[in-house]
Amino acid sequence: MGLETIREQPRVVELLRRALAGGRVAHAYAFVGPPGSGRMTTARAFTEELLGGSIAHHPDLHVIAPTPPESNPRGPRTIRIGAVREVERQASLRPALGGRRVLIVDEAERMTGEAPEAFLKFLEEPPRGTVVILVLPGVRSVPATVVSRCQIVRFRLRDGGRAETAVGEALTLLAAARAEGFPGLFRRTDRIDRDRAELLVDGCWLLCRDLLLTRAGAPPALLSQAGRAPALAAEAARWTDAGLLAVIRACRHARETLVNNVTPRLAVEAVVGRLLARAA
Repeated sequence: MGLETIREQPRVVELLRRALAGGRVAHAYAFVGPPGSGRMTTARAFTEELLGGSIAHHPDLHVIAPTPPESNPRGPRTIRIGAVREVERQASLRPALGGRRVLIVDEAERMTGEAPEAFLKFLEEPPRGTVVILVLPGVRSVPATVVSRCQIVRFRLRDGGRAETAVGEALTLLAAARAEGFPGLFRRTDRIDRDRAELLVDGCWLLCRDLLLTRAGAPPALLSQAGRAPALAAEAARWTDAGLLAVIRACRHARETLVNNVTPRLAVEAVVGRLLARAA
């Protein structure tokens, strides 16, 4: 199976195939992109290529993922220092079946406390034959010293339907907030979960991107949804470029706060509030 199963990230696949063919596999990668872009699926497909076959229960594949505290199963999911120490111990052993061992850190942005520093030391002197893959939403999601030790592989939002949905959701929420004010916004976001919050924040970012393109006279084909071009043209007239760039910065900040377990409702309200305040 391997990389041939990855259809919607051709640039990523080409980069990884060249590394394999040329014997230039890096010791550490950062797979960076939005949720739903296929980062973890590609990490597993790449691992199949590295380990030479199926990775189901493979002894040379180790996956770290965030978990809640043992004392509180409903608590925030994080990657703690103990998980990093266990990886270091596993990596100190010889690979069981071949010349390589692969370590995948899913949602690496959730490393907390001393974990990032410990992981940095591990990356500085990784055991021979070890390939590390960090799965991240952005390059600023972990300390720059950690990312600097990795080859960055960027993933684009792969589902055009999701992009259209996200922009549509953002436009709907903005229109409702304008019509009903902040009390209406609070009602609509009162029970929002993290996945929907991420969708709305991404939608606001994409909306601002589309508005910037519209203001620059770009053709509708470049927009997230060409059929919305008239509505976007009307909305773009209410904005300045500086105002849109300010909201994009707010979206990036909101994404970072969501990673740090900020209440999803607060993140969405901050972004939509900035949209309302910045509209010309």
